[in-house]
Amino acid sequence: MNFLLLGPLSVRLNAREVHVSAPRQRVVMAALLLNANRVISVDRIAGYVWDDAPPPSAAATVRTYVMRLRQSLGKHASGRILTRAPGYLLELDEQESDLGQFTAHRRRAAELAERGDLEGSSAELTEALALWREEPLVDIPSRTLRDVEGRYLQELRLQTMELRFDAELALLRHSEVVPELVRLVRKHPLREALVGKLMLALFRSGRQSEALDLYRRTRVLLVEQLGAEPGAELREVHRNILSAHDRPRAPGPPEQPPAAPEAAVTTMPVTVRERSCWPSPAQLPSVPLPLSARSAALARLQHFLADGTMPAGMVATAVVTGRGGVGKSALALHAAHAVRASSVHGQLYADLGGAARPLTARAVLPRFLADLGVPRDEIPEEEPERESLYRSLTAGRRLLVVLDNASSTAQVRPLIPGSGGSRLLVTSRRRLADLDGARTLLLGPLDEAGSLELLGSIVGPARVGAEPRAARSVLTVCAGLPLAIRISGTRLLERPHWSIGHFARRLTEAPRLLDELCAGDLGVRPCLDADHAGLRRTAPTGVDPAEVFTALGAAGACSVSSSRVAVMLGCSEAQAEEALESLVEANLLDAPVGGRYRLDELLRAYARERAQEVAVRQHDHPYMRAG
Repeated sequence: MNFLLLGPLSVRLNAREVHVSAPRQRVVMAALLLNANRVISVDRIAGYVWDDAPPPSAAATVRTYVMRLRQSLGKHASGRILTRAPGYLLELDEQESDLGQFTAHRRRAAELAERGDLEGSSAELTEALALWREEPLVDIPSRTLRDVEGRYLQELRLQTMELRFDAELALLRHSEVVPELVRLVRKHPLREALVGKLMLALFRSGRQSEALDLYRRTRVLLVEQLGAEPGAELREVHRNILSAHDRPRAPGPPEQPPAAPEAAVTTMPVTVRERSCWPSPAQLPSVPLPLSARSAALARLQHFLADGTMPAGMVATAVVTGRGGVGKSALALHAAHAVRASSVHGQLYADLGGAARPLTARAVLPRFLADLGVPRDEIPEEEPERESLYRSLTAGRRLLVVLDNASSTAQVRPLIPGSGGSRLLVTSRRRLADLDGARTLLLGPLDEAGSLELLGSIVGPARVGAEPRAARSVLTVCAGLPLAIRISGTRLLERPHWSIGHFARRLTEAPRLLDELCAGDLGVRPCLDADHAGLRRTAPTGVDPAEVFTALGAAGACSVSSSRVAVMLGCSEAQAEEALESLVEANLLDAPVGGRYRLDELLRAYARERAQEVAVRQHDHPYMRAG
């Protein structure tokens, strides 16, 4: 009997292969396999099956799936699925699943490397990698499972490859590993660990000019795509090669010791034992080119992340906040890439999903722990124990943790690293004022110069310069929101036969402006929907902020005072002010200036849409017009 997970999910029973055909049963089977010999709760299985949105009947339905799964596997194999409170346990020997065999080979490789047997270690790692057939979990219809577990498995495979390359380079098989490293670097051009190993292999093979050219190309790619220089380890490999590039290693039999000039280079690759104990995650996504209009905000954020100091026991934390589409994630990631060299133990990244689909620490912590080197079967089941282990692993290290799109402080607190040099960078539409000790950076809309720069970077400065007045009309409607400007630029780029003036007229004359501001999977409306869905509702005696927003849309108001809203809704001025402040907090109104709250073009268009929807449902609901 053999359960296969490192590729399409299947079970081999004697001479026949059993495929679990029902999609949700495959999710259950994969969840059990990934937690073999450990109890996995019904609630956790349900989170995987329904992507963290289980129906009320989830527990009963999961039991039905398990029953049918047992029937599919037959008497012998089904007996391995045991009912154990609060869920189920799949009982497997290490050799009865490809993942178990893979883990065993890795463990034996580490033991052999510790004893100095690099030949045996490399052979074990080669056998481990031979167990992979295709991308794991590719046939599992669960976004949550693929994101949490699939990413872990892929990273585990890459780390195993890197361990084998370390062993092979230590065995002086430089030329032999070059072809495979070339293929992997083409697939992962920004993975600096692989680039460094290829540079070293090329140099030791007498191809130092190619090694130096690879560094140059990688540096250009990092700067262009990430806005960051290579990390400290890759720069050190480059310096060591430069110091010895006029005395390349002469080709010779593998058993010859390396020449003296190369000694500095041979110290660079981390040993198999060190890599297996202290992985350095590098998870920062790529970002578009930075805007000069954001240079001041970027400099402040970089300075805090690089040099900010906190009292003992606290972690330097920065929160970038602002409305949806204003560029919080881009700014945070630019800053993160810029200070990457100071986070010597790696960077962790998670998209927390915002208010629409919030990802809890329960889903994120297992991935973070695995990325920090905790074997999957040693990750605690209980959340407090996971949090404690996470803080212990990160204490005393210099990590950068980036939490993108947080919707509440409750999401963030369990993911704060242990004290001792790490940094935490959070983006959120909310201020997260209750996050102790956090430095907040409020990101506002772009000014006219910044908006023109962004539009010109998409459609070309010449096209903007040919129609400056029309370009400004488009940007007025976009209200300085980078998302809206990017969408406008994309639409113009896709339609070179449109003049900017034609597009400006479409925007100003459209009955539903937000219908025009969408391109592909980008849209302004979904951002505003998320803000509206996250509105904080008031007590029963108060005024619903959503009702106030609808009233403003029905009245076509550009700006309004709390006294006017009190008249419109028939409530006290204090109640009106509380509702208006809730709208400001949700980024659906601009903060008051001179006692008046303002709606820009995009907010007015969205408010009108909400009012029209309410009017359809509630015929002729009486709203007074704002004066």
